[in-house]
Amino acid sequence: MRSLELGVPGAMRAELNSLVLAGAKTTTTGLLADYAKETEGLEYPGERLAVLDDSGACVTTVEIVGVRVLPFAEVTWGHADAEGEGFADLADWRSGHLRYWARQGVSVTDGTLVVCLAFRLVETS
Repeated sequence: MRSLELGVPGAMRAELNSLVLAGAKTTTTGLLADYAKETEGLEYPGERLAVLDDSGACVTTVEIVGVRVLPFAEVTWGHADAEGEGFADLADWRSGHLRYWARQGVSVTDGTLVVCLAFRLVETS
């Protein structure tokens, strides 16, 4: 089973994992370029992923229910809101993600391709 590590280790990952466990977070967004760097294929509907904590332990299992690759500017509010992180609107979501990726040293533009994953909680460990 492949895994899903949300955000960066530390408080961010712990918070995102808790949102998944609470059922509040049912989507996530990543950069398509990261898949190429990691030589990893895209997830697919029906695939189950182990959601990992900082130590590599599985905290829950999710099942992918949707995968979309699209330019950053085309991410919908429905997807952004389902990330469950309390963004006020799409502009707030966009600026939050741009700041996150900038801290990772990545410049993202409206045309940058992102992977929008939708998932459902399957079980907790």
